[in-house]
Amino acid sequence: MLLRRISAVSQCLARLGSNSNRTSLLHPPLSFTASRCQYVSTSGDSAQPAVAPASGQYRDTVLLPRSKFPMKLTGQKILDRELQIQRECGFDLLYAWQRERKAKKEFCLHDGPPYANGDPHVGHALNKILKDVRNRFEVMRGRQVHYMPGWDCHGLPIELKALGELGTSGLSPLQIRKKAREFAEGAIARQRAAFQRWGVMADWDNCYYTFDGQYEAAQLRVFQDMHSKGLIYQDYKPVFWSPSTRTALAEAELEYNTEHVSKALYATFPISAPPPKLAESAEGWENAKALIWTTQPWTIPANQAVCYMPNAQYSLVKRADDSQRLVVATDRITSLAGALGTQLDILTTFTGSDLEGAMCQHPTLAGKEVPLLPASHVTMGKGTGLVHTAPAHGMEDYSVASHFKLSVDCMVDEEGRFTELAGAELQGKLVMAEGNDTVISMLRDAGALVKEEDCVHSYPYDWRSKLPVIVRASRQWFINTQSLKDKAKEVLQKVRVIPESARSTLLSMLDRRTYWCISRQRSWGVPIPVFYHRDTGDALINKHTVSHIADIFAEKGSDSWWEEPIETLLPASVLKKSKAGPVTDYIRGEDVLDIWFDSGVSWAAVLQESDPKADVYVEGKDQLGGWFQSSLLTSVAVRKKAPYKTLVVHGFAVSEKGEKMSKSLGNVVDPEVVINGGKDPSSSPPYGADTLRWWVAESNVFSEVQIGPNALNSARDNINKLRNTFKFLLGNLQGFDPRTQAVDSKDMYYVDQYLLHLLREFSMKVTDAYAEFDGGRVVRLLQNFVSSELSSFYFSVIKDRLYCDAEDSLGRRSCQTVLEEVLDGVTRAIAPVLPHLAEEVYLHAPGHDAGETVFQSGWIKSSYVWRRPGLEEAVEGACAIRDAFLSSIPGRNAAEYELIIAIEPGLFFELMESLQEEPTATFSQLTELMMASRVTLTSSLPRDLPDDALISRGSFLINLEGGVIREESAFTVAAQPTSLSRCPRCRRYTSDSPDCLCSRCQTVLQGAQ
Repeated sequence: MLLRRISAVSQCLARLGSNSNRTSLLHPPLSFTASRCQYVSTSGDSAQPAVAPASGQYRDTVLLPRSKFPMKLTGQKILDRELQIQRECGFDLLYAWQRERKAKKEFCLHDGPPYANGDPHVGHALNKILKDVRNRFEVMRGRQVHYMPGWDCHGLPIELKALGELGTSGLSPLQIRKKAREFAEGAIARQRAAFQRWGVMADWDNCYYTFDGQYEAAQLRVFQDMHSKGLIYQDYKPVFWSPSTRTALAEAELEYNTEHVSKALYATFPISAPPPKLAESAEGWENAKALIWTTQPWTIPANQAVCYMPNAQYSLVKRADDSQRLVVATDRITSLAGALGTQLDILTTFTGSDLEGAMCQHPTLAGKEVPLLPASHVTMGKGTGLVHTAPAHGMEDYSVASHFKLSVDCMVDEEGRFTELAGAELQGKLVMAEGNDTVISMLRDAGALVKEEDCVHSYPYDWRSKLPVIVRASRQWFINTQSLKDKAKEVLQKVRVIPESARSTLLSMLDRRTYWCISRQRSWGVPIPVFYHRDTGDALINKHTVSHIADIFAEKGSDSWWEEPIETLLPASVLKKSKAGPVTDYIRGEDVLDIWFDSGVSWAAVLQESDPKADVYVEGKDQLGGWFQSSLLTSVAVRKKAPYKTLVVHGFAVSEKGEKMSKSLGNVVDPEVVINGGKDPSSSPPYGADTLRWWVAESNVFSEVQIGPNALNSARDNINKLRNTFKFLLGNLQGFDPRTQAVDSKDMYYVDQYLLHLLREFSMKVTDAYAEFDGGRVVRLLQNFVSSELSSFYFSVIKDRLYCDAEDSLGRRSCQTVLEEVLDGVTRAIAPVLPHLAEEVYLHAPGHDAGETVFQSGWIKSSYVWRRPGLEEAVEGACAIRDAFLSSIPGRNAAEYELIIAIEPGLFFELMESLQEEPTATFSQLTELMMASRVTLTSSLPRDLPDDALISRGSFLINLEGGVIREESAFTVAAQPTSLSRCPRCRRYTSDSPDCLCSRCQTVLQGAQ
């Protein structure tokens, strides 16, 4: 069987023809496979055949490359050229063009709206360019892209920046809103101009804005749907509250300061009624005290209970220094003894559940008793194992109060000051300042203060004002996320997350969200469409009232909530449907919706299809608990499905030291300066938009992305290397028309066919990388293909044929055909990343109509017929021989040697024979691959080799038909200085006598006469 297979291969090779330009090496189903060889060259130019023309009469007969394409652009020339390309190639028209063409598939990348509160920054660049690279790729491969840029326009940061130091004092809501809108519009204009300069493809005249009336109407319709389902409700419960901005906050609006310092203390609650199960058996309960630890002393006046863990062990201990009896968790005794500086002797030990029924005396409120209650949130990591519980100031505390029907009285107002409910001693004092100190003094005076200390810990801050927040009970509007979580987790199982590691973070952040407070006490936002009864305070809100308000907003915008009379907002027809009293009984609400709800319903406002669902959302990792989550929850609430098929989560842009960018540190990288240069061009040169785009593409965007001079200089240098390659390609295609002069692949030289085979592999890998949002892999594939496959290998091999063969010879046209395919393929491969450079190259490239742009002409064009695995064996086998030869002449010129290649008869010999029909040749394909003067192919070395012959040996493995036939063949190469002379035209050692043209050059010149 093996012999028959080898014989079949031999017959196949024999049928390839008798000339040295034999066509297709092997046809399916036969296939050779082997490991790719390493292309080795010696130092300098000596390993490459000399191709420069001699001075004198033959100079003008050599076809050297010519092109007007600039190899390098610097300074202002970069900026002028990019802007010229944008105009000439219709960057502003591309989105509309692709929307109008017929396409079988649509690709929808839904834009997470950036916040309209400032100038464009490098984080914007990272996000927008990452999106644009994918969109341009999809346009090129024939899909109709749906991408509508948007802006998040409401919210406190904009309101504060718009008002500056004026504050809101004396300004009406409409005045505040007018200033905020003007500020947002200015920020949008600056950001839009920057995005366009970066080359981001979109219809910039048709964007979405969360302050647009139509958007606001769509938002209210989602609100109404959720309210009708009972998912939106009003309640009085603790929320994160910012005293500095006087509004409720969602968890996504918090920043955690790990260096925050709190006044922490140990305090006692005297046991006024011992636990029934222990009162008779335990000694000393009449003087026992529950010991608690807290970092928020100001909350003690609101205490309603002390909680314990039912299944944990607790002890009644006696202090060695003052005989005070304390109830603490048994596991915490050792740590507490160290903290208190005294020995704690155990009197008795019991289970937490045995504390049921015990009562404590409130330490600062005479006559007030609070119960000891079981709770699951009590932990043993720190503290005493007993938790002071103030339902108005803690989410977990509130859960205990709900279960045991405790009072939830808030003694703190919107400014963070104690109210009169806290008593005259505390009233009006800031809870985070003098109020806290006063409570500590009250505990000390009552004999309840055991120890006071500073505690450095992570504490929530308002992300806008950068000041601490508190937890405070107030009447707000909430979304019941608890009822949505299970379904949200279920639909997330069908969502692809890139990188997959981000999925666990997404799920854990979803788990931690107990409820979502969506009401804000501000003016700049979408008003919650609710009316309140003047006397009872009851809310009037239903599908009739909300739908009517949505219609008004669609026509007039949300300013109408303040502009229109209440009779317009709440007409008689709506009151009748609502079975409500006269309009004079009602006043309009003053709260606005959380901006995360604003942006979270964008799927309903922007994706107008009957079943709106984006192919992908692409945002930074901070959106795992932000826009990704709010979009998911609102979509699941309304239609029980996710609004996206894929989530792409990228990291943040940081300095080259890995630091967060900060004005105080002076490490902020401004994309405007990156593109146009700074005041000092020597330190801040203009890089242009493509350099910024290359930085995005080559970075590992799934981690923190570093940017600075090193990264930008590297990006610029890599682009210049690429320009050099394009210069070479374009120069050698001068005068070549692929539409009339291209050579069919089956008629090409084998090395040319092989390069097409490599180009097809490259195009498939690049396509996969783009589809995975892996720009870094795209760049690596591109750089490897250009440096290894082209510059180090193919360009070196073909220069002689390209420059010195006859202009219209088969060999030269074969080579030019491949160069045009490579130029076209590499141009398209880099186009999504470097659209300015790609279009510039396309303007110079042959073979297409004037006015056509690269983005209108499609993706990389590769043919299945280019896939010729057998070519890998023939060409890479020859390269393996060449590598052995070159390693024997380090630092010397391969062109000065002639070779004898000896291979035992077999498959490998027949493959090499297909590259050189005659036993000895100076212009065969095998000689070209060896880059030598002359090559002799034989089955054994002659016995009369000269003494100066350099011998090298090696082997090559042929793997035929997936391993059915494997043959490893040994080869020997004898290299000796050539006896031929240097041709004065091609400067190869191929001439029979000095100063005479070689046979090839004679033929070329004779044909030119």
